[in-house]
Amino acid sequence: MRKSWTPSLITLVTAALGVTAAGVPPASATSTTPLRVMPLGDSITWGVGSSTGNGYRGPLWDKLAADGHPLDFVGTLRGGSMSDPDNEGHSGYRIDQIAALADASLTRYRPNVVTLEIGTNDLNGNYQPSTATARLKSLVNQITAAAPDATVLVASLVVSTSGTEEQYRAAYNQAIPHIVSDAQAAGKHVAYVDMSSLTTADLADTLHPNDTGYQKMADAFHRGIQAADSAGWLTNPAPAAVRVSSGIAGKCLDVNGANTADGTLRSTGKCLDAAGDCNGGSNQKWTTLTAG
Repeated sequence: MRKSWTPSLITLVTAALGVTAAGVPPASATSTTPLRVMPLGDSITWGVGSSTGNGYRGPLWDKLAADGHPLDFVGTLRGGSMSDPDNEGHSGYRIDQIAALADASLTRYRPNVVTLEIGTNDLNGNYQPSTATARLKSLVNQITAAAPDATVLVASLVVSTSGTEEQYRAAYNQAIPHIVSDAQAAGKHVAYVDMSSLTTADLADTLHPNDTGYQKMADAFHRGIQAADSAGWLTNPAPAAVRVSSGIAGKCLDVNGANTADGTLRSTGKCLDAAGDCNGGSNQKWTTLTAG
C-alpha cells in the first residue's frame, strides 16, 4: 500500500534543490532503503561526453553507496566503466521513442527510483516542439502507471549551445514543475530536479555535459533522492520479473511430447524440456534468475 502523502510543489522542489521552504537543508535520509535505480533518457543518460562513459550515473552511484543504500542500477543497456553500468539511456531518442520501450523495461525491472532526463532530441531536432511538454506529461503518467511504487525524478534539460534547442528549452523547462505538480496532486511520487546549475562551461560539445557537468547532474539527482527518502517516499523495491534460463543456449521452455514430469520443473503436470523425454538430464535443469 502506497503512502497517501502529497507535499506542496514548493516544498518538494526546494527539497530537491537541497533546501527546505525555511531555507535549511532537508533532514538526513535514512540511507538504509535498497535502491533499484533506472536511469532513463537519451545520450545524456548514456553518458556521451564523459571521459569514462558513465555520465552522471557513476558519481550518483558513488554518492548513494556512501549514504549506505544497497544499490542496483537497472536497464537493458550497459555502458561505461562503472561496476554497475546498467541503464536505459538511448542515444538520439525522443520522448515518444522512450515511451515506446518504457512499459516493458519498467515492468521487467520494477525500479523504486527513476531518474528521467529527456526532451533534448525533440527540441534540438525541431520535432513537434509545441507538443513536447504534452508528450513528457504523458510519459510521466506512463512511468507511474507501470511502476506505481517508484519515485520519479523529472529533470529539467541542461543548457546547450544549439540555437535550435535553446529557442525552446526555457519554455519546456518552465512546464516541468507544473507537470510534477499535477502528478503530485494525483498522489504520485514525482519530483522536479533543477539542472540549471550547469553552464556552457560544463559542456563537452553542443549538447552533452563534460565530467564537471555530469557531476553537477549527479549532485542534483542525489539531492532529489535524499529528499524523497526524507519524505518517506522510498520503499523496498517490488519483486522484479523473473526469467527461467537453461544451460542450453537458444532453447525455449517446452512441454515436449506431453511427457509426464518426473521431477525437475513442471507446467500443467508436464516436464519443461529443451529437447527429449523427461529424464532429469541437463536439458531439463532450469535456474530461476532475477531479471537484471
